[in-house]
Amino acid sequence: MGPGDHKCHEGQARIATVKTRDKNDEVFVQEKLDGSNVGVARLGDTLYPIGRAGWPAVSSPHEQHRHFHNWVFTHSDRFMAVLRDGERLAGEWLMQAHGTRYRLTHEPFVAFDLMADDRRTPYDEFVQRLGGRFMLPHLLHRGGAISVDRVMASINDYGNHGALDLVEGAVWRVERDKPTGKKGEKMRVVDFLVKYVRSDKKDGTYLPEVSGQEPVWNWYPKGGDWSN
Repeated sequence: MGPGDHKCHEGQARIATVKTRDKNDEVFVQEKLDGSNVGVARLGDTLYPIGRAGWPAVSSPHEQHRHFHNWVFTHSDRFMAVLRDGERLAGEWLMQAHGTRYRLTHEPFVAFDLMADDRRTPYDEFVQRLGGRFMLPHLLHRGGAISVDRVMASINDYGNHGALDLVEGAVWRVERDKPTGKKGEKMRVVDFLVKYVRSDKKDGTYLPEVSGQEPVWNWYPKGGDWSN
């Protein structure tokens, strides 16, 4: 683990990778992408492209985030079709290489969560709400608990999103059917997420502040065309 990484609770690791608690648990595993964590919030009829900490993307000192702001408003109709008032769509912005370079086979934004406050939308509802409008991280597994070794063995070295460097890992998403208090009624919730990142992965290798070199772009708008 690097200095910024933390270990998940042993119980969570066991549920995700060894044995689920009971029939109410379901485990989803998706390929982990290496970009910038961004989001788009909707308040009323206005969209707010934001960075991971919640600040406006347009105010970022980093060029990639200002490009994200512009890209969002070029595709505003798609975001408005997905988001309801008070929700935000979180995703990975793959425009600039961090520790993994990509020869992208799709647009630079990949959605991984639809949230209202701190509540994550369950996977099936999330996919339905997106309605094919945005790319999602590749789904590697759905079902019971599955080990890190089995998941990593199922990913070819360069994954499913055009990586030019080794894929850094995967994300386990554990959902659960919980009783609502009404007889026989249950509600699907996202219980927790945990991730695995290769121990030899070096964060931010291609970022100028780390490499001392020019930025490495996985995607860049051509002649001001934000739709490409």
